[in-house]
Amino acid sequence: MNLDVYWRYVQQKICSKCVDGDGIGNCRLSEREECALKTHFPQIIHTVLSVKSDTITPYITALRENICTVCIHQSKDGKCQVRASVDCGLDRYYPLVVAAIEEVKAEAA
Repeated sequence: MNLDVYWRYVQQKICSKCVDGDGIGNCRLSEREECALKTHFPQIIHTVLSVKSDTITPYITALRENICTVCIHQSKDGKCQVRASVDCGLDRYYPLVVAAIEEVKAEAA
């Protein structure tokens, strides 16, 4: 499935609720800041679709292994100050992201 379909759905479901947004899905982060959800979106789709579980824990494990490890904010020892300070939109909204991607996948089936 086209990534744009996933992105539009995720943007509708998550970005409209994000504390860094304007309430209708537009991001208000400055050019110096990055939205991890947008930056890593292709890998997020791949990661979520690679997991099959009724609980969020395997999805979080996959997030840490596949995305956090390549994020510029995570140190080599696995610590992330952005995540620890609840400033990572991807981490903050990940359960909603997983649900949205799984909904799109189910509708396409």
